[in-house]
Amino acid sequence: MKILVTGATGKVGRAFLTAFLDDDRYASAKVVALCHNRGLDAGDRVEVVSGSLSDPQAVAHAMDGVTHVLHMAAVKETPDLVIDVAIKGMFLLLEAARQSSTLKQFVLISGDCTVGHIFKEYSAPINEVSPRKAYSGCYALTKVLEEVMIEQYQIQYGLNGTVLRAPWIMEKDDFKYALSFGEEQFGGPAWSDLIGADKAMRLARGDFVPLMRDRTGASLKRNFVHVDDLVMALMAVLDHAGAMQELFNIAMDEPVDYAQVAEYLARTRDMEAVEIPTPFHSNWLDNTKVRHVLGWRPQVDFGGLIERAWSYERSPGDPRKIWYPG
Repeated sequence: MKILVTGATGKVGRAFLTAFLDDDRYASAKVVALCHNRGLDAGDRVEVVSGSLSDPQAVAHAMDGVTHVLHMAAVKETPDLVIDVAIKGMFLLLEAARQSSTLKQFVLISGDCTVGHIFKEYSAPINEVSPRKAYSGCYALTKVLEEVMIEQYQIQYGLNGTVLRAPWIMEKDDFKYALSFGEEQFGGPAWSDLIGADKAMRLARGDFVPLMRDRTGASLKRNFVHVDDLVMALMAVLDHAGAMQELFNIAMDEPVDYAQVAEYLARTRDMEAVEIPTPFHSNWLDNTKVRHVLGWRPQVDFGGLIERAWSYERSPGDPRKIWYPG
């Protein structure tokens, strides 16, 4: 086995590499990491190829002799890069894969932005045949196009592709700071956009937890998955016959209910809930298919998500990322 990993320096990439290289089943496997903006240490089993996904020569070099592709690299809200890197890069990888004499499987990590996250309404749980409804912005558009491209390569050329569609991926103390009213807030929506900057600043000085309401007035239900569970799913699909040319939703068994989060933190951390009306929709990313086909089960529930986030202590060399999705 020789597996090409794009996005190897990201949250999921690093967690996957640790799990993969430590797994006795893959003790003789090699990894090729295609890196561009951030570097990775090479080793006896890890080869690093420097270059952009938009560079045909870099992609061809990285794909040489590869048996598996794990494509995780993504371009966020950067319109000047989105076509050259995200779309062209996906095309170059797929072209190299279909012409390869060694390739066995192509795995794509997609996201629930393809089905609108909390921005689009669904009348039932979102499964793998629900219509795609990208929310505004180029990132969601590219993820929809990536899913469609791999589907078409499966139809056109019989490519053995597998798509894992994940919601918002949490690790370390991400969830704690996703609920923070301060400037250190991780992810979005930015509270200042919903309640104003002054109120958000006042709330940041106390022990408050946001209780978002969806557009019906009910507590918002939003989908998450812990990075450890996503890595378990990645390990499960490798060479699995049931994963051939399949799309799987990889999410917690139930969406996170902000009312339950507020109650839990009030009980365990003496935090006070703050009601926040929003224009968002409550959605449920249904993971029934992957549980049935692959036997995968998420291990981290919403209580585990909270406890892991509140107990994590960052070192000075482990800075947090602050990111607002478009």
